[in-house]
Amino acid sequence: MSNIKFGTDGWRAVIAEDFTFANLDLVTQAAADYWRGNPVAGTEPKIIIGYDRRFLSNEFADRSAEVVAANGLDVILTDSPTPTPAVSFAVKAHKAIGGIMITASHNPAAFNGFKLKAHYGGSAEPAICQAVEACLDKTPVRATSLAQAKAAGTVVVQDLRAAHYKAVKKLVDFPLIAKSKLRFAHDPLFGVGAGCFDDLLADTTCRVTTLNAAHDPNFGGINPEPVAKNYARTTAYLQKHPHDICLVTDGDADRVGGMDGRGNPLSTHQLICLLLNHYIRNRGAKGRVVKALTTTSMVDKMCATHGLELVETGVGFKYICAEMIKGGVLLGFEESGGIGFPGHVPERDGILAGLMLLEMLATERQPVTKLLAALEKQYGPHRYARNDIHFPLEKRAALMDFCKNNAPIKLLRSPVADVKSYDGVKFVAQDGTWLMLRGSGTEPILRIYAEALSDADAQKLLKAGVALTKQV
Repeated sequence: MSNIKFGTDGWRAVIAEDFTFANLDLVTQAAADYWRGNPVAGTEPKIIIGYDRRFLSNEFADRSAEVVAANGLDVILTDSPTPTPAVSFAVKAHKAIGGIMITASHNPAAFNGFKLKAHYGGSAEPAICQAVEACLDKTPVRATSLAQAKAAGTVVVQDLRAAHYKAVKKLVDFPLIAKSKLRFAHDPLFGVGAGCFDDLLADTTCRVTTLNAAHDPNFGGINPEPVAKNYARTTAYLQKHPHDICLVTDGDADRVGGMDGRGNPLSTHQLICLLLNHYIRNRGAKGRVVKALTTTSMVDKMCATHGLELVETGVGFKYICAEMIKGGVLLGFEESGGIGFPGHVPERDGILAGLMLLEMLATERQPVTKLLAALEKQYGPHRYARNDIHFPLEKRAALMDFCKNNAPIKLLRSPVADVKSYDGVKFVAQDGTWLMLRGSGTEPILRIYAEALSDADAQKLLKAGVALTKQV
């Protein structure tokens, strides 16, 4: 058995090295064993299976369906590459006990992955992932042929996107968007989000431009991650053809990034604060705000100003999902662009985030740059930076211990006020400036995060973070 291990959101590996049909059989059998052994009241013995546009994703999904069906569970298999949030929504809508999404999200084209969805329509919580890992290689793989399973009715092929579209349109003021005449661009980075907004905004006054929409398993030579370094093609287009806003979705369309109408990148943190401000000011929303440790401290200031409870979690949307399940959450955020909305599945949804940004623009009738300037005027500048460096796994624990026990007195010009060490180590200064070191879940990679009052200061903090790694 290969080393199959679930990270922050499922199992990912390089295709034909560790992500093979043999290993997929093992992990699917383990998931089926877990679901059969742990029934959930109010659910049906049914699994939703979806897949993205990666190399062999459709065949991997077919194979997972063959294994699940042979284990006495019914399967609804998507009929085409489908956004992860549509699969998550289908799990809840069909009262299924779980779901499988074949995707490696934003990872390079050489990777594929296996995301587990729980019955509530969100990422499986850590306890479920650990239980599935414990089932690996415990029972022989059972499989049937897809043709036989379809003939027997145990595998049903369906379009899962239409129901998801219908649901997200109900969560926004769609009539307002429909008459807004907004010029909206979307860059799906060659991923499954391609065409979603064309379909959603058909027969409205909005003009939609979808870029980089080809089905290309190589993602045009980039990683399908919504970060500025991957925006070059779209930036060039928007400079010549201005729009009101451009949304960028990752490979499986559950996370968001963006650009203003002229191709200047918007960070995920800026989008998060824009949406939080929209919910507070224009929607009059109340509730707990949930954010991952690595998310901008502007969220903290906004919550303090408006008297909102703020809950901070470890990195990984599964932790935000756990808070959303408890109820009373206004919005949930993570630094990588995952945003969860109330009244929906406890899952990040890049498609819904795009519609909500359009609702915001249709309500405000101001350019996104002016809305951001107003936020900075009220809450001060927040400049974020991140650096991923190679760092040996065997030295990580020593580094974390050193950081926890040797906190700096100051970050730049402000005294350190807090040290958080429940997921990596984060130093927080009195002025909201912060520096954090955290290891990747499965790779010898150390992520160094920083936020300061200027880009130059954020870079200084990253250098200070690198210097800390030399201490062990």
